[in-house]
Amino acid sequence: MLTAVAPATAAVVPAPITYSADDAALSLTPISSFETGVFDESAAEIVAAHGDRLFVVNALAGSVNVLDYSTPTAITPEFSLSSDGVANSVAVRADGLGVIAFEAPVKTDPGHLVFFDATADDAASAYLGEVAVGALPDMVAIAADGKYAVVANEGEPDDDFEIDPEGTVSVVKLSNKVKASSQKDVKTADFHAFEEGGSMTLPADVRVFGPQPHGDDHPVSRNLEPEYVAIDGNTAYVALQEANAIAVVQIPSARVTGILPLGFKDLSLAENALDPSDRDPRDAPTFDLRTYEGLNGVYMPDGLNAYRTGGQTYLVTANEGDAREWGDYVEASRVKDLEDDGYGPVCDDSPLAAYTDDAELGRLNVTIEDGFDAANGCYSELYAFGGRSFSIWTTAGEQVFDSGSAFEEITYAAAPDFVNSNHSETVLEGRSDDKGPEPENLAIGEVDGRTYAFIGFERVGSVAVFDITTPAESVFVTYVNNRDFSVSVEDDGEEYLSQAGDLGAEGLAFIPAASSPTGAPLLAVANEVSGTTTLFAITAH
Repeated sequence: MLTAVAPATAAVVPAPITYSADDAALSLTPISSFETGVFDESAAEIVAAHGDRLFVVNALAGSVNVLDYSTPTAITPEFSLSSDGVANSVAVRADGLGVIAFEAPVKTDPGHLVFFDATADDAASAYLGEVAVGALPDMVAIAADGKYAVVANEGEPDDDFEIDPEGTVSVVKLSNKVKASSQKDVKTADFHAFEEGGSMTLPADVRVFGPQPHGDDHPVSRNLEPEYVAIDGNTAYVALQEANAIAVVQIPSARVTGILPLGFKDLSLAENALDPSDRDPRDAPTFDLRTYEGLNGVYMPDGLNAYRTGGQTYLVTANEGDAREWGDYVEASRVKDLEDDGYGPVCDDSPLAAYTDDAELGRLNVTIEDGFDAANGCYSELYAFGGRSFSIWTTAGEQVFDSGSAFEEITYAAAPDFVNSNHSETVLEGRSDDKGPEPENLAIGEVDGRTYAFIGFERVGSVAVFDITTPAESVFVTYVNNRDFSVSVEDDGEEYLSQAGDLGAEGLAFIPAASSPTGAPLLAVANEVSGTTTLFAITAH
C-alpha cells in the first residue's frame, strides 16, 4: 500500500541562459522550482500533472512526491506516495485515476502498479489497490480514451548478469471509475514470436547481442528491454532502446505485431557533424563539429511520443543512446581501446584508421558489437551511442526528420564555454567523447494552433523547443538552460546544490492552457541530478 514520506522544500531559481531563433513564436521562462535537496540520486525523475498538483517520481525515496502548484510561482509539498520497491513512473487519467509503476526490491522479480486517487487529501486515502506486472516496469502510459494503461517492463539483468528476465509489455484494462484494476485485467505481451523458429521474423537491424545466461531459453525476449511507451488509439509504440528499435503493440489483445528497426545515423554527412573529443587538444579542448566516413550513430531513443498532424500519426524520439554493462560484459569501448576491449582494432584500410588519436576519435565511446569485419578481424566501421538529436518517424518506421547536429550547435551558441558539459560538474566538452548533450526525453504540446516538441537534455541540462507542426519541415524555436555554470557541485560540494539550478533534465510534462492555473500553458521539468522540479511559463509572441 501507499505510505506517507516527508516532503522537501522550495528552491531559488537562477537567471536562465536563453537562445532563440530570430522569428521565435514562443519563449520559456522558469517561474518556480521545488528541490528535494538531494544531489545525483534520481530524486526527481518523471513528472505528471493533474489539477493543481504535480506528481514527481523520487526514485531515491522509492516514492512519488505530490506537489501543489495552484500558485505556480510557489510550489508547495503536500505528501508523498510510496510502496515496496522503487517508483519508476507515474501517469494520471483526466478523472484523477493515477498509476505508479514500482520495480520490485529485487529488480529481476515481477514489479507492480499502484492505483491511486490523484484528488485525495493524503496518502492513506489515495491508495486504491495494485496489480503485478513484468520485471522492472520502467514506464507507464495511459491511453487518451482512458481505457488502458500500458507498461514497458524493461527486464534488465541483475548486476552480475546471471539472471536476465524477459522484456515484456503489460496492458491493463482500467475501470471507468476512479478505482483499481484487478489482476484479471492485466495481459502481458511478450516477444516469443520473434525467437528462432517463431511465427515472426526479427528484422536484421534489431540489435540482439551480449551474454545469454539462460542459453536458448528465449534469448531474443530476454535481450529486448522495453523502455518507453507512446500510445495512439489502440496501438502502443514501445522504445527498445539498446536494440535501436520500436515495438508495435496491439493494445486490446496485448500482442506485439511488429518491431521497427531505426537504422543508423550517417556521421559522414555535413548535417550530422559532431564534436567527438574532450581532448582536442588535451587540457584545452575546442568545440569543432566534424564528420567521419565510416562513423555512424545508433539512435537508441529513450523518450518517445506520438502525435497526429495532417491526418497521419508520427512518432518523435529523443535519441539518447545507451550501452549495456552488466557483470563482466561491457559493450562500450573507446576507439583507441577497441583492440583490447572489443574483437579487434580498427582496420588499417578503413578511412577511420587515420583518426584514432585522442584529438579525433580515440576517446569516443563506441559499441563493440557493430561494425566488426569478422573475415579480417578488425572494425571497418564504428558505431557511436545515440544520435545527439531528436527524430520524427512514420508509424512504419520511416524517418521524416532528424535534427542533425542542431543540438550541439544550439548549446554552443547559448553557452560556448560549457558546451557538452556534464551535469554533476561544470566542464567544457566533458561529454563530447560520449553522447554530447544527451537528449533524454520530450513532451509534445500545442500552442496557438502550432505543435511543439520540448526536448530535455540530460547532461548539459536545458530544454530545446522545435516547431513540429509540419514534420519534415520542423524548425528550432527556442532554448533555455536554468543552470548556473559558475557552480560545479561535484567540485564545490553538495552545499552549493541549491545555487546550481537544474541539473540532468529527465522527465517533462506539457500542461495546456485549459489545465493550467495561470490560464496559459506551462512546462514542468524533473531534474534527476539536482533533484529539482521546475515550472516554465510558455509565452507566445
